[in-house]
Amino acid sequence: MSTTVEVRFSGGKRIDAKVGDFTICTDQSPKYGGEGSAPEPFDLFLASIATCAGVFALNFCQSRDLPTEGMRLEMDCERDEKKKLFTRMTLRLILPEGFPEKYRGGVVRAMELCTVKRHILDAPEFVIQVA
Repeated sequence: MSTTVEVRFSGGKRIDAKVGDFTICTDQSPKYGGEGSAPEPFDLFLASIATCAGVFALNFCQSRDLPTEGMRLEMDCERDEKKKLFTRMTLRLILPEGFPEKYRGGVVRAMELCTVKRHILDAPEFVIQVA
């Protein structure tokens, strides 16, 4: 099975990606010549990691009828200034008050299953072609 992402150049530094039935808009910040009208592509990359982990945490809780009211997730990214790359991403799930202690390890294991993270750890081959 394969998935195709169609990308359109929408003027200025705006670039839109059609994924299934959705169009995801991006732009560059004014600092990089854009208008700042949408998230930058790298911001979406970071958000995809955090939201994917969040989905797995939420699914874990919902499947066990555990409380999720007030649950939130934060991701801290540490950067190597020489490489200009992030070297560590720390995902911190803030559980709601009264969350059962016995499920804390399980929710962490569920977050480890995040598909985005797994694709980073077992990276696909990238082939770039010009038609």
